[in-house]
Amino acid sequence: MTHPVDVHVGRKLKEIRTIRRYSQTDVAQRLGLSFQQIQKYEIGSNRIAASRLFELTQIFDVSPSYFFEGLSDGDNANKAPRDPALEIINALAAIKDDTVKSRIVTFIEDISGVTVARQG
Repeated sequence: MTHPVDVHVGRKLKEIRTIRRYSQTDVAQRLGLSFQQIQKYEIGSNRIAASRLFELTQIFDVSPSYFFEGLSDGDNANKAPRDPALEIINALAAIKDDTVKSRIVTFIEDISGVTVARQG
C-alpha cells in the first residue's frame, strides 16, 4: 500500500522532471536505473531513499525541501492547491505533436519576451 508522502514526493519528482524537460529515461540514466524505476517513484509505489532523493536534488538543482512543499498533515496531503502554471506545463508536456508543441512554445516566448531553453 502506498503512503501519501511517497505519492506526494513522486508527484513533485514528475513535476520538476517535466518542468526541466527531462524524460524518465534521462533521469534513470543519470541515476543508473531503469526508466520503470522512475515511473514507480513518480506514482509512489516505490519509496525514494534519502540518498536517492539527494541525488535528485543534485540533478534538478533544487533543495530537498522542494519535494515536500505543499505537503500537509493527514488527509489534507492530497488537497494541496494546484498551481495554474504547473497545470499549463503538464498540459504542454502532454501534447504529442512536436510541431504543435513548438508553435505553442514560440507563441509563449513571443508574448512573454522570455526564451525557453530547448533540449535536443
